[in-house]
Amino acid sequence: MMQGRLSPRMLRAAWPANRRPSWRLLLVIGLVLACLITAMAVVNTSHQTRAQYARLQQLERERDQLQTEWGQLLLEESAWSSPARIERLAVERLEMRLPHVNEVEVIRP
Repeated sequence: MMQGRLSPRMLRAAWPANRRPSWRLLLVIGLVLACLITAMAVVNTSHQTRAQYARLQQLERERDQLQTEWGQLLLEESAWSSPARIERLAVERLEMRLPHVNEVEVIRP
């Protein structure tokens, strides 16, 4: 054997870092990675939940505004279509009137 040169077997024995990692070390590294991935998933899920809840609140506010507007439009429609108003407009604008009894003709089939 040469003096200045170490064999691969001697090199492995002298440098423990050159050995293959044990299964326990791989297990610990795998578990740490799994914890990190799970933590990131929890953070992402929490963020999405908050964003969707904010959107839900916005849509509920919009629904409430639209429902209020719908109620106001129904009131307005009932005011515009009241029989008294229609009769008044018929008399004023169209100069309509109720016919006298003598002006009514009954047509029988």
